[in-house]
Amino acid sequence: MGNRVQTIKSSKANFPRYLIRLTGYFSSSLLPPNKKFSSRIPVGCKLKHPILFIGSHGLFSNVHPLFAAKSFHFSTVVQPFAKMSQRDSYRLYTQFYDVIDLLKSSTARPSLVTATIAHCLAIKIGALAHLPACTSLLTAYSRAKYFISALALFDEFCDRDVILWNAMINAAVENKSYNVAMQFFVEMTEVGVAFDSTTLLLIVSALSHMKYLKHGKSFHCLSIKVGMLGDCSLCNALLDMYAKCGDLTSSQSMFTWMDCRDVISWNSMLNGFLYNGHPGKSSWCFREMISLGIRVDSMSLSCAISASAASGELSSGQTIHAWGIKQGYNFDISCSNSLISLYSESGDIEASKSVFKEMVLKDVISWNAMIGGFASNGMILETFDMLYKMQLTGYAQPDVATLFTIISLCAERMLLREGKTVHGFTFRRQMISDLWVINSLLDMYSKCNCIIKAELLFNAIPKRDLVSWNVMISGYSRNGYSKEAQSLFKTLTHQCLQLSFSTVLAVISSCISLDSLQFGKSIHCWEIKAGLSSNILMVNSLMHMYINFGDLSAAFMLFDTISSEEDIACWNTIIAGCTNNGHFREALATFNWMRQVMDVMCDSITLVNVISACGNLLLIYEGKSLHGLAIKTFVGSETRVQNALITMYGRCGHTKSARSVLDFCSSRNLCSWNCMISAFSQNKEGRRALELFHFLEFEPNEITIVALLSACNQLGLLRQGKQIHGLVLRIGIFENSFISAALVDMYSNCGQLDLGWQIFTRSKDKSIAVWNSMISAYGYHGNGQMAIQLFHKMCDSGVRPSKSSFVSLLSACSHSGLVNEGLWYYRVMLEEYGVEAVTEHQVCVVDMLGRAGKLEEAYEFIKQIPGEAGVGVWGALLSACNYHGNMEMGREVAEHLFGLEPENVVGYYISLANLYVSVGGWKDAMEFRQIIQHKNLKKLPAYNIRPRYVDHIPKAVQGNVGQVLDQKDEREMKAKL
Repeated sequence: MGNRVQTIKSSKANFPRYLIRLTGYFSSSLLPPNKKFSSRIPVGCKLKHPILFIGSHGLFSNVHPLFAAKSFHFSTVVQPFAKMSQRDSYRLYTQFYDVIDLLKSSTARPSLVTATIAHCLAIKIGALAHLPACTSLLTAYSRAKYFISALALFDEFCDRDVILWNAMINAAVENKSYNVAMQFFVEMTEVGVAFDSTTLLLIVSALSHMKYLKHGKSFHCLSIKVGMLGDCSLCNALLDMYAKCGDLTSSQSMFTWMDCRDVISWNSMLNGFLYNGHPGKSSWCFREMISLGIRVDSMSLSCAISASAASGELSSGQTIHAWGIKQGYNFDISCSNSLISLYSESGDIEASKSVFKEMVLKDVISWNAMIGGFASNGMILETFDMLYKMQLTGYAQPDVATLFTIISLCAERMLLREGKTVHGFTFRRQMISDLWVINSLLDMYSKCNCIIKAELLFNAIPKRDLVSWNVMISGYSRNGYSKEAQSLFKTLTHQCLQLSFSTVLAVISSCISLDSLQFGKSIHCWEIKAGLSSNILMVNSLMHMYINFGDLSAAFMLFDTISSEEDIACWNTIIAGCTNNGHFREALATFNWMRQVMDVMCDSITLVNVISACGNLLLIYEGKSLHGLAIKTFVGSETRVQNALITMYGRCGHTKSARSVLDFCSSRNLCSWNCMISAFSQNKEGRRALELFHFLEFEPNEITIVALLSACNQLGLLRQGKQIHGLVLRIGIFENSFISAALVDMYSNCGQLDLGWQIFTRSKDKSIAVWNSMISAYGYHGNGQMAIQLFHKMCDSGVRPSKSSFVSLLSACSHSGLVNEGLWYYRVMLEEYGVEAVTEHQVCVVDMLGRAGKLEEAYEFIKQIPGEAGVGVWGALLSACNYHGNMEMGREVAEHLFGLEPENVVGYYISLANLYVSVGGWKDAMEFRQIIQHKNLKKLPAYNIRPRYVDHIPKAVQGNVGQVLDQKDEREMKAKL
């Protein structure tokens, strides 16, 4: 055999493929080359051994000279008994059994110090000459997690029986060295030691952990051949092996065939069903146990409670809880841990706290279950408080599972500061080397938008696994670093590491711009080559990618390749992609196809997207129909559906309906309030938006502040705008670019252009929104030249102008009378920047020409617009005709407007009537007035901001000022008529 203590045995022993073909026992000729097991753990026993450490520190006052050597071998020293007196022999006999008792104690309560002391005493009295003592010492080292000493002790014995071999195999299994356990079995059969049922039980246990189903079946056949299948423990091990390998059919067949079923057999079936995702069958099995009178133990009860938690049956779990108390299991640790998880997953955290408080003994799993319960229920402060109390106990300290739960909470809630604290804790506890913890930290930093920290941590990992690569690629994609994600993916493929499904999904999400089109298509080709073209998740990701590229035809072609009749996720992907990329009509058409043709039931995600599409298209009738459908399908009470309805009603101008939805929302969140405040602001009801803000139940965020500043902008409330500015500084969100843009708009529209300029200059992150707001501010104040200079400065800084940038610039040219400059920038927009002209750009050009009195040029410009000109374009020309008194052109323009927007005809009738009044056509004006009265048409009154001079009028007179002015205008109109 050789001395494995001094040299490392590089064995190439393999696991036999067909065990039942053996003649006698195993031989190396039957070992196939395709299943190799790792060699033994290297042992260098001449290094510092614990025995030398104990001897050097004086634990034994009379250290034997053998222990004082610089190097120690596990040699068995047997002293001759011939010259001993009777008293010495009796004393030695007594010491022998004291050593045996000490070895049993060290086995029951594993401790390296106790095992080492027992080893020293055993050598001193020669007890290691007896195999039972050696077996006990080997087991003691194994359970003390010192497998190297157990291996070295085993190698010192040449005359080994099956019990010693079983102890060594069991030590390898307990220390998760399953390949080493298999190698011991091969060696055992090669030297001719007959195995027993315990040996087979241990090997089957190792195979169950490695999930080697094929080899497990071979051992099943071997058990039948040698006639050992009558052992109930071996049958239970085979049951557990089949269940852990996912072969429930064989497990059930084995269970039915067994004649000697005990509680362990039933527990194996309970755990097998639960392990393979069948909690209902596990609960049924537990009820069958009770009905047949099988004695239920704590493991059975724990599995039944876990099955109730997995299936979401709280009442069933409570019944089992009450039954367990009646049977006296209320103080069992495993049952209590399962109960904590049950109540936590059901949202009853108070019940979890009650169970935890009543526990007499709490292990690490108990604390982890309680910490996980607080974390899953969003109780952040309680989670960290429980972690602090856990550290104070002293006996149950945070392990890898604890840190994983805490880090996951920090990632989910974006708690960067707390996540960094946990990172430091892992350094102090020397747990940073665990790859599971490192991957969790990577995910936390990427989700907290701290991608630089994640990159540093990733580069510092000495040996990365595939999960590390996947998390880093996903982090790059999530934070908008598309090129870095794709580059890392290429590095991964060049290193010849095997890709996983998650790797491909992570890199597909980085394909968000046209620059990544070719890369995305190459991933699509790889997916087809790998045979994943029918995978739902892969197809959904590819559809989303093509929709982002604007290639709807490719997305729908992919959609047609899968069977999507029953999979709502596919429909949600295509509908959400269309909605998020502005293809609202296509989204509604797909929804109608899904409902009417394919007869697929929608869910809350579907309704959120189609309601959003209706809001963007201002389809109030369809939106109300979807509201009714949401109520009919019992998803109308979900918060995200109600938020979508509030937004839809707000965009369609139905703020009363939006407010009704908010009032009936039982679980309002900050998004609900933001949707309602934004709805008021969008519909020029700024005062109601400010009033609603006083009832806000949450701390405002960026969206809330932008909506409030828009309300102050509409009403000209400078003082309230400054108060909101102070609130921004107080809650620490002043660096947000959208808030800076809203502040610039508010100050400039309230006449404080200098304060708007200060906000602009102090903004660190000058996004396109901030530049556009400042350009628009100069245009609003008639300073077109400054707006042009600022536009060129924006382009020089590397910011590419958008559609909104040119709207602001053309509007500034219009208000400042810079006609030639405005027309030149309109051509530059089309030719140099490739920005497609939209209605807003055309309205600015028509308004600019109309203000300059160039009505004919404006009319010719409208005729040259591709397609049909919008209502706003003709409306701008009608206003110009009204201003300049061009009645002939005004009548022609009005006829176009009557045909384009008949529902808003009253506004154009009034504009045309005013045009006739301005040129003295009182008779025609009266005709239009009579048409308005005859058709009972009404125009919504405009919102008039109270003039500043009203503040100086006495309060008793303020209420009559508007009435007096209206009466004066009415008398003047009657006099003219």
